[in-house]
Amino acid sequence: MQPLLKVYADRRSQPSRAIIIFCRVNRIDFEEVTVDLFKREHLSPEFKKINPMGQVPAIVDGRFRLFESHAILRYLATVFPGVADHWYPADLFTRAKLEAILDWHHSNLRRGAATFILNTVLAPSLGLPSSPQAAKEAEKVLFRSLRLIESMWLKGNAKFLLGNPQLSIADLSLVCEIMQLEVLSDSERDRILGPHEKIRCWVQNVKKATSPHFDEVHELILKVKTRTAAKLGSELSKDLKTASKL
Repeated sequence: MQPLLKVYADRRSQPSRAIIIFCRVNRIDFEEVTVDLFKREHLSPEFKKINPMGQVPAIVDGRFRLFESHAILRYLATVFPGVADHWYPADLFTRAKLEAILDWHHSNLRRGAATFILNTVLAPSLGLPSSPQAAKEAEKVLFRSLRLIESMWLKGNAKFLLGNPQLSIADLSLVCEIMQLEVLSDSERDRILGPHEKIRCWVQNVKKATSPHFDEVHELILKVKTRTAAKLGSELSKDLKTASKL
C-alpha cells in the first residue's frame, strides 16, 4: 500500500531537507517525489498543479495540498500521531516564541545565506548571471543573522534555540539553512562560521538529535560542492590558459 503523504522535494533545497528529515525522524510514512530544480522541473505545468508558486517543498496528504516549508512543518507536527511535543510545543508561550524565530528566518538568515550562495557558487557553476554586489549585501545580512542567533536564542550553554533541552521545527529549519554553506569551499565556509562557536555546536547538536537521517539527507549537498568546485576549477583553468596567450 502506497503512503498517503507525498513530499515533493529536491534535496539541494534547504527547506526540502528539513521536511524529509522531520518525516524520517518521526517515522512518518511518506513517498519522496524528486522535483529537480536544476532541470527546472519545479516550473513544469505538472508540478504547478501541486504548487502554483513553482517552489519546493510541497506536500499532498490525500486530497490536501500544502506548500511553504514552515507551514508544512507545523502541519506535520500537529496532524501526525506520535510526534513529540518538543517539535512544536502545545504551550502557547513557547510556541509563539518559536513562531517569531520562523518568521524572522525568511527575511534574515534565509535571505542572507541563500542569496550569498546563489551569487557566489550556484549561479556561476550553472552558467547563470551573478551579482557581486548582491553577494556582498547578502554576506552582511548573513553575518548579522549569525550574530543575532547567538546573542538572542543561543545564550549561555543553550543546546537548542531558546535554551530548550530538545530541538524544535525552528532548530531543524534554521540549521538546514546554515548547512547550505557546505557548498562553499572549506576556507570560505570556515571564514563565515569559524567565529561562531555556539552556532557550530548547535549544528552538531541538531545533527546528533536527528542521526542518522541528517547526514544521509545532506549527502547530495556535499556532491553538489564537489561538482561545482570541479566545474569552477575547470573554467578558471581555461581562463588562465587564455590569459597566458594574450
